[in-house]
Amino acid sequence: MKKEIVTKEDLLKVIDLFEEIQITYWLDGGWGVDALVGKQTRHHRDIDINYDANETERLLDTLIKVGYQVETDWMPVRAELYHPELGYLDIHPFIIEEDGSCKQSDLEGGFYNIDAKYFGQTIFEGRKIPCISIEGQKVFHSGYELRESDIHDLKCLEELSSN
Repeated sequence: MKKEIVTKEDLLKVIDLFEEIQITYWLDGGWGVDALVGKQTRHHRDIDINYDANETERLLDTLIKVGYQVETDWMPVRAELYHPELGYLDIHPFIIEEDGSCKQSDLEGGFYNIDAKYFGQTIFEGRKIPCISIEGQKVFHSGYELRESDIHDLKCLEELSSN
């Protein structure tokens, strides 16, 4: 039976790995929202991380060496990996531009252009963690049919915005 919930401890281990191998990254998705909130607000199936696309080969090699297996390969858009102890990891390569903005490949062969203001950092569990900003999270949580978890995340982001 596969691990279907990624814990805070799992998240911190994955962040430690990214820090150790010194790859530019930003926490995204549900854990990214919870990091902005400063606490875990719901269960998470996976960890979403955006990273420097120039590091794809090195990142995948490292993840496989530590026990991850690629389950979904939609590169250069994204890949989903699974680790029996750490659960699911969803990685998204971003092409980093000189002005701090990024481009992400889309499934049709084009690109999403992502404004530099969407990249920031937060303090979570006493650690400074690069993450997608509140505004960026709102944009990234649009353009598709929202699931219950997305609706929850957007409510959390609205509460943060109103403070």
